[in-house]
Amino acid sequence: MIEKQNKEWENRKGFAKELEKRTLKFAVSIIKLSARLPNTVEGKVVRNQITKSGTSIGANYREANRSRSRADFKNKIKICESEASETQYWLELIIEAGWLTAAEINVEYDECSQLLALFSTFAKNC
Repeated sequence: MIEKQNKEWENRKGFAKELEKRTLKFAVSIIKLSARLPNTVEGKVVRNQITKSGTSIGANYREANRSRSRADFKNKIKICESEASETQYWLELIIEAGWLTAAEINVEYDECSQLLALFSTFAKNC
């Protein structure tokens, strides 16, 4: 019984570490994407917004993994969900504004959608 619990705990820790790496990689890709936005007043506003929300996902997830209580964990996971949703909005706006095409940001959009789905599921189940 204890061995099974230890194995389950190790699996969770491994998953958490991998998701931390994944959200960090996503943050880097968002920073690189934001550097490709136009150097206009509007472009700078969107660059700032998407950089903040896209990098906040991983930062809040890392904090969630170091939370002090179940309630604190759930709150931080909900922030991750919210930031992923906001990032998805900015990606859609970038396409609609014609700054980058859907094909150019497909990788980031798909990853953002997957992260949003993950954090939405976590928020409902924790």
